[in-house]
Amino acid sequence: MNILVVGRGGREHSVIMHLEKSDRVGKIYAAPGNGGIEEHATCVPIDEMDIEGLIQFAKDKNIDLTIVGPENPLNAGIANAFKEQGLAIFAPTKEAALLEGSKDFAKQFMVNHGIPTAAYETFTEAEAAKKYVEEKGAPIVIKADGLAEGKGVIVAETKEMALDAIDKLMVEDAFRGAGRKIVIEEFLDGREFSLIAFVHESNVFPMIPARDHKRAYDNDEGPNTGGMGVFAPVPDITDDIVEYTTREVLQKAADGLMKEGRPFTGILYAGLMQTATGTKVIEFNTRFGDPETQVVLPLLENDLLQVILDVMEGKDPKLSWKNEACVGVVVASKGYPNLYEKGALIPDTKTTEQTFVVQAGTKSTEKGLVSNGGRVLLIGGLGDNLEIARKNAYELLRVYDDTDAFFYRTDIGISKI
Repeated sequence: MNILVVGRGGREHSVIMHLEKSDRVGKIYAAPGNGGIEEHATCVPIDEMDIEGLIQFAKDKNIDLTIVGPENPLNAGIANAFKEQGLAIFAPTKEAALLEGSKDFAKQFMVNHGIPTAAYETFTEAEAAKKYVEEKGAPIVIKADGLAEGKGVIVAETKEMALDAIDKLMVEDAFRGAGRKIVIEEFLDGREFSLIAFVHESNVFPMIPARDHKRAYDNDEGPNTGGMGVFAPVPDITDDIVEYTTREVLQKAADGLMKEGRPFTGILYAGLMQTATGTKVIEFNTRFGDPETQVVLPLLENDLLQVILDVMEGKDPKLSWKNEACVGVVVASKGYPNLYEKGALIPDTKTTEQTFVVQAGTKSTEKGLVSNGGRVLLIGGLGDNLEIARKNAYELLRVYDDTDAFFYRTDIGISKI
């Protein structure tokens, strides 16, 4: 089969590395891809948002299946457009992808379908939002309603931080329209984790739980990012918690979308908080999580392409997982998630059977591989347990200790979240 993967990040690199293991895969294309992806697939210079260009490419190259990584083309209707042209695509329609595209929609949806989540209010006026914060106090969570590349959530520890966040989102329009409407939520205290599932209509097949480290610096300090590291499985998230979350969150979401006439096919991601009163949803994503995908897929024993095909055909893929652990540490450009420079030379990294590199913000040049984004790459380690997996990953990271162009957290897999 000829496969097209849409996207340019670490998530897509990881997906492609696992797709190429399948005997059923012929040629893999990536649009637009990155410096690491081009070692595993043919990269084509078509932007993720050029839906017409992607459709024409799929026709020209006889693409048998398209898999979409990032959220923006999903919410722009790439699945709808492909299906209208009779092209197979593993991705939710824009109607189903609204579960990620609008925080307000997602919160209303959860309330309507009995999915546990934090109490909230939605605002379109800054003054009303500020009055609400004054009444409720802090800590409190401020979220941009629209897509903001994982940076539109501010966990405000003080009222002043919350008021500043409202100004940033609604008055200064820091996220180009995504924050003109905001959701303000109660702060949830507990242990955060992610659970991702393959979904087709009412069929839900959960993966193993992972835990992402969102804060930029050690000890979970600094601003929120798209993720600075991740590990799987999560020892304190028991099988009972996974079963409860699958039933009360993922299954209810899939069934609710069916009832609303927006059936879901693709990857459904739940960002969750294990609180003293049970599991609650922080957010839904309608695609593979990044960086969770980079540590979950290495533990999957199945043929990834066969899993996707089975799910799309309404079959049980019978997911099987290695009895191992995986830890991934993100190497980021100095300054991220704020201003940072591109073009820094990336040190050569020699992987072993128990380590791997997933590239995200990279670019191939005449002088070698250089940085081309905030989160540059992820160094992964596998092992019989988290401690060994963590040790393997950090041994590979030593090559970054002699450069001031990059930074990484030293406590992935051990800090309390």
